Amino acid sequence: MSFPGRAVQRTWHLVDATSQTVGRLATTIAPILRGKHKPTFRPNGDCGDYVVVINADKVHLSGKKWNDKIYRWHTGYPGGLKERPAKDMLDRKPEFILKKAILGMLYRNNLRQSYMEPRLKIYAGSDHPHKAQLPDGVQTLPVHPRKRTGNFHFGMGKKYSETPYQVRLGESNL
Repeated sequence: MSFPGRAVQRTWHLVDATSQTVGRLATTIAPILRGKHKPTFRPNGDCGDYVVVINADKVHLSGKKWNDKIYRWHTGYPGGLKERPAKDMLDRKPEFILKKAILGMLYRNNLRQSYMEPRLKIYAGSDHPHKAQLPDGVQTLPVHPRKRTGNFHFGMGKKYSETPYQVRLGESNL
């Protein structure tokens, strides 16, 4: 199906990264950048939305990853391999941790470099310069469900998670 590029409507999404796990947060942001939530999605087309992430300095890593996870890069000079643990990276560049996780979930092609990366806006604090693009009273994306916080419901919604299945069967007299 052909879909002209100028008919794609781009929306702006606001994400609050406070006390969210990096990987779980990245799995909700990466499909939005690709545009997989739209019915007009094409894998070879540019149809993603803008994502503004605030409070990137308050993200959470599970287990002992703050000390054990190492970020490596090369300067291009001989012997220029640099490495830094996640704890130090959070102090120096807190946006980099989340950006690397999100971009690691996207295909490495021209769409990612030209279109998806510029649409990802990550900020360490709660202030950002995109208040004009976001509509008034915009709500942040919902937090990814986790078993530990008690809001894990297997995707069936709150209605089905309040009472066990056996109690509902007993009431309906089947």
